[in-house]
Amino acid sequence: MEQRFEFDEQAKVLKTGTTTLGLVCKNGVVMGTEMRATMGHLISHKTTQKLFRIDDHIGFTVAGLVGDAQVLARWLQAEVELYKVKRNSEISLKAASTLMANILNGRKFAPFYVQLLIGGVDKEGGHVYSLDAAGGSIPDKFTTTGSGSVFVYGVLEDLWKDDITIEEGSDLAVRALTAAMKRDSASGDGIALCTITQQKGFQRYSQEDIEKRKKKLKLVE
Repeated sequence: MEQRFEFDEQAKVLKTGTTTLGLVCKNGVVMGTEMRATMGHLISHKTTQKLFRIDDHIGFTVAGLVGDAQVLARWLQAEVELYKVKRNSEISLKAASTLMANILNGRKFAPFYVQLLIGGVDKEGGHVYSLDAAGGSIPDKFTTTGSGSVFVYGVLEDLWKDDITIEEGSDLAVRALTAAMKRDSASGDGIALCTITQQKGFQRYSQEDIEKRKKKLKLVE
Protein backbone atom coordinates (compact mmCIF):
# COMPACT_ATOMS: atom_id res chain seq x y z
CA MET A 1 0.00 0.00 0.00
CA GLU A 2 1.74 3.16 -1.17
CA GLN A 3 1.60 6.60 0.44
CA ARG A 4 2.74 8.45 -2.67
CA PHE A 5 2.86 8.12 -6.46
CA GLU A 6 5.49 9.02 -9.04
CA PHE A 7 5.56 10.24 -12.65
CA ASP A 8 7.65 8.63 -15.34
CA GLU A 9 8.48 10.30 -18.65
CA GLN A 10 5.34 9.06 -20.37
CA ALA A 11 2.59 8.56 -17.82
CA LYS A 12 1.49 8.69 -14.25
CA VAL A 13 2.34 5.38 -12.60
CA LEU A 14 0.29 3.97 -9.76
CA LYS A 15 2.35 1.98 -7.29
CA THR A 16 0.26 -0.62 -5.49
CA GLY A 17 2.58 -2.20 -2.98
CA THR A 18 0.02 -4.44 -1.31
CA THR A 19 -1.55 -7.87 -1.47
CA THR A 20 -5.29 -8.39 -1.01
CA LEU A 21 -7.63 -11.22 -1.99
CA GLY A 22 -11.26 -12.30 -2.01
CA LEU A 23 -12.68 -15.82 -2.41
CA VAL A 24 -16.26 -16.94 -2.97
CA CYS A 25 -16.92 -20.18 -1.06
CA LYS A 26 -19.99 -22.40 -1.11
CA ASN A 27 -21.13 -21.07 2.29
CA GLY A 28 -19.81 -17.51 2.24
CA VAL A 29 -16.85 -15.29 1.36
CA VAL A 30 -13.26 -15.04 2.64
CA MET A 31 -11.31 -11.77 2.35
CA GLY A 32 -7.77 -11.04 3.43
CA THR A 33 -4.78 -8.69 3.20
CA GLU A 34 -1.27 -8.34 4.50
CA MET A 35 -0.47 -5.32 6.70
CA ARG A 36 2.61 -3.48 5.35
CA ALA A 37 2.59 0.10 4.04
CA THR A 38 5.56 1.36 2.02
CA MET A 39 6.95 4.63 0.70
CA GLY A 40 9.25 3.56 -2.10
CA HIS A 41 11.78 1.24 -0.45
CA LEU A 42 10.87 2.41 3.06
CA ILE A 43 8.51 0.35 5.22
CA SER A 44 6.45 3.17 6.71
CA HIS A 45 3.89 1.17 8.72
CA LYS A 46 3.62 -2.45 9.82
CA THR A 47 0.01 -2.63 11.04
CA THR A 48 -1.86 -0.85 8.25
CA GLN A 49 -5.60 -1.49 7.98
CA LYS A 50 -6.48 -2.65 4.48
CA LEU A 51 -9.50 -4.80 5.37
CA PHE A 52 -12.67 -2.93 6.37
CA ARG A 53 -16.11 -3.97 7.59
CA ILE A 54 -18.60 -1.94 5.55
CA ASP A 55 -21.71 -3.63 6.93
CA ASP A 56 -22.43 -6.96 8.56
CA HIS A 57 -22.70 -8.57 5.11
CA ILE A 58 -20.02 -6.58 3.22
CA GLY A 59 -16.22 -6.45 3.43
CA PHE A 60 -13.83 -4.13 1.59
CA THR A 61 -10.10 -4.38 0.82
CA VAL A 62 -7.88 -1.59 -0.47
CA ALA A 63 -4.62 -1.24 -2.37
CA GLY A 64 -3.06 2.02 -3.48
CA LEU A 65 -2.79 5.42 -1.83
CA VAL A 66 -3.57 5.30 1.88
CA GLY A 67 -5.53 8.57 2.02
CA ASP A 68 -7.72 7.72 -0.97
CA ALA A 69 -8.38 4.23 0.39
CA GLN A 70 -9.46 5.51 3.80
CA VAL A 71 -11.75 8.14 2.29
CA LEU A 72 -13.44 5.57 0.06
CA ALA A 73 -13.94 3.11 2.93
CA ARG A 74 -15.70 5.80 5.01
CA TRP A 75 -17.69 6.95 1.98
CA LEU A 76 -18.99 3.46 1.21
CA GLN A 77 -19.85 2.81 4.87
CA ALA A 78 -21.92 6.01 4.94
CA GLU A 79 -23.70 5.26 1.65
CA VAL A 80 -24.55 1.70 2.70
CA GLU A 81 -25.96 2.96 6.01
CA LEU A 82 -28.03 5.61 4.21
CA TYR A 83 -29.39 2.94 1.86
CA LYS A 84 -30.62 0.91 4.86
CA VAL A 85 -32.29 3.95 6.41
CA LYS A 86 -34.01 5.03 3.19
CA ARG A 87 -35.13 1.58 1.98
CA ASN A 88 -35.31 -0.40 5.21
CA SER A 89 -33.30 -3.21 3.61
CA GLU A 90 -29.70 -4.22 3.05
CA ILE A 91 -27.94 -3.19 -0.13
CA SER A 92 -27.01 -6.01 -2.51
CA LEU A 93 -23.38 -6.67 -3.38
CA LYS A 94 -24.01 -5.75 -7.02
CA ALA A 95 -25.54 -2.43 -5.99
CA ALA A 96 -22.69 -1.66 -3.56
CA SER A 97 -20.14 -2.44 -6.25
CA THR A 98 -21.97 -0.29 -8.81
CA LEU A 99 -22.19 2.57 -6.32
CA MET A 100 -18.44 2.47 -5.67
CA ALA A 101 -17.72 2.14 -9.40
CA ASN A 102 -19.75 5.30 -10.04
CA ILE A 103 -17.84 7.17 -7.32
CA LEU A 104 -14.52 6.13 -8.88
CA ASN A 105 -15.66 6.92 -12.42
CA GLY A 106 -16.77 10.41 -11.36
CA ARG A 107 -13.15 11.38 -10.65
CA LYS A 108 -11.67 10.93 -14.14
CA PHE A 109 -9.59 14.11 -14.03
CA ALA A 110 -8.33 13.59 -10.46
CA PRO A 111 -8.75 9.84 -9.95
CA PHE A 112 -8.50 7.92 -6.74
CA TYR A 113 -5.27 5.90 -6.89
CA VAL A 114 -6.65 2.60 -5.66
CA GLN A 115 -7.54 -0.98 -6.47
CA LEU A 116 -10.49 -2.24 -4.44
CA LEU A 117 -12.27 -5.48 -3.64
CA ILE A 118 -15.86 -5.59 -2.41
CA GLY A 119 -17.09 -8.95 -1.14
CA GLY A 120 -19.90 -10.41 0.91
CA VAL A 121 -23.22 -12.20 0.91
CA ASP A 122 -26.78 -11.21 0.02
CA LYS A 123 -30.00 -12.95 -1.00
CA GLU A 124 -28.32 -14.29 -4.14
CA GLY A 125 -25.33 -15.80 -2.31
CA GLY A 126 -21.66 -14.88 -2.06
CA HIS A 127 -19.94 -12.36 -4.33
CA VAL A 128 -16.55 -10.73 -4.85
CA TYR A 129 -16.08 -7.69 -7.12
CA SER A 130 -12.77 -6.17 -8.26
CA LEU A 131 -12.81 -2.41 -8.94
CA ASP A 132 -10.16 -0.35 -10.69
CA ALA A 133 -9.39 3.36 -10.43
CA ALA A 134 -11.40 4.14 -13.59
CA GLY A 135 -14.58 2.62 -12.17
CA GLY A 136 -14.49 -0.81 -13.77
CA SER A 137 -16.32 -3.43 -11.71
CA ILE A 138 -15.79 -7.13 -12.41
CA PRO A 139 -17.33 -10.04 -10.45
CA ASP A 140 -15.28 -13.18 -10.01
CA LYS A 141 -15.07 -16.38 -7.95
CA PHE A 142 -11.65 -15.37 -6.67
CA THR A 143 -9.46 -12.34 -7.27
CA THR A 144 -6.47 -10.48 -5.88
CA THR A 145 -4.92 -7.01 -6.12
CA GLY A 146 -1.58 -5.33 -5.56
CA SER A 147 2.07 -6.07 -6.16
CA GLY A 148 1.86 -9.51 -4.56
CA SER A 149 -1.11 -10.61 -6.66
CA VAL A 150 0.97 -12.63 -9.13
CA PHE A 151 2.06 -14.94 -6.30
CA VAL A 152 -1.48 -15.18 -4.91
CA TYR A 153 -2.87 -16.11 -8.32
CA GLY A 154 -0.30 -18.90 -8.58
CA VAL A 155 -1.64 -20.45 -5.38
CA LEU A 156 -5.33 -19.82 -6.09
CA GLU A 157 -5.25 -21.14 -9.65
CA ASP A 158 -3.75 -24.38 -8.33
CA LEU A 159 -5.87 -24.96 -5.22
CA TRP A 160 -9.21 -23.12 -5.51
CA LYS A 161 -12.28 -25.22 -6.35
CA ASP A 162 -15.99 -24.50 -6.92
CA ASP A 163 -17.20 -26.28 -3.79
CA ILE A 164 -14.58 -24.88 -1.41
CA THR A 165 -15.83 -24.32 2.15
CA ILE A 166 -15.24 -21.29 4.36
CA GLU A 167 -12.78 -23.30 6.45
CA GLU A 168 -10.86 -24.47 3.39
CA GLY A 169 -11.02 -20.97 1.90
CA SER A 170 -9.55 -19.47 5.06
CA ASP A 171 -6.63 -21.91 4.89
CA LEU A 172 -6.15 -21.12 1.20
CA ALA A 173 -6.16 -17.36 1.86
CA VAL A 174 -3.50 -17.72 4.55
CA ARG A 175 -1.38 -19.92 2.26
CA ALA A 176 -1.69 -17.47 -0.68
CA LEU A 177 -0.93 -14.35 1.38
CA THR A 178 2.05 -16.07 3.01
CA ALA A 179 3.44 -16.95 -0.44
CA ALA A 180 3.10 -13.31 -1.52
CA MET A 181 4.78 -11.99 1.63
CA LYS A 182 7.76 -14.31 1.08
CA ARG A 183 8.44 -13.02 -2.45
CA ASP A 184 7.01 -9.46 -2.64
CA SER A 185 9.03 -6.92 -0.65
CA ALA A 186 6.09 -4.48 -0.48
CA SER A 187 3.90 -7.06 1.29
CA GLY A 188 4.38 -8.36 4.81
CA ASP A 189 4.11 -7.81 8.58
CA GLY A 190 1.11 -10.04 9.22
CA ILE A 191 -2.26 -11.05 7.83
CA ALA A 192 -5.75 -9.59 8.29
CA LEU A 193 -8.51 -12.09 7.49
CA CYS A 194 -12.30 -12.25 7.71
CA THR A 195 -15.20 -14.46 6.72
CA ILE A 196 -18.68 -13.26 5.74
CA THR A 197 -21.63 -15.66 5.94
CA GLN A 198 -25.42 -15.50 6.03
CA GLN A 199 -25.50 -17.01 9.51
CA LYS A 200 -22.74 -15.07 11.30
CA GLY A 201 -22.14 -12.00 9.13
CA PHE A 202 -18.72 -10.31 9.10
CA GLN A 203 -16.26 -12.07 11.39
CA ARG A 204 -12.62 -11.04 11.70
CA TYR A 205 -9.94 -13.57 12.68
CA SER A 206 -7.71 -12.69 15.62
CA GLN A 207 -3.94 -12.74 15.13
CA GLU A 208 -3.81 -15.73 17.46
CA ASP A 209 -6.25 -17.62 15.22
CA ILE A 210 -4.20 -16.79 12.12
CA GLU A 211 -0.96 -17.95 13.74
CA LYS A 212 -2.61 -21.24 14.75
CA ARG A 213 -3.79 -21.70 11.18
CA LYS A 214 -0.27 -21.03 9.85
CA LYS A 215 1.17 -23.63 12.20
CA LYS A 216 -1.46 -26.16 11.13
CA LEU A 217 -0.52 -25.52 7.49
CA LYS A 218 3.22 -25.72 8.36
CA LEU A 219 3.82 -22.20 7.09
CA VAL A 220 5.75 -21.04 10.16
CA GLU A 221 9.51 -21.12 9.67
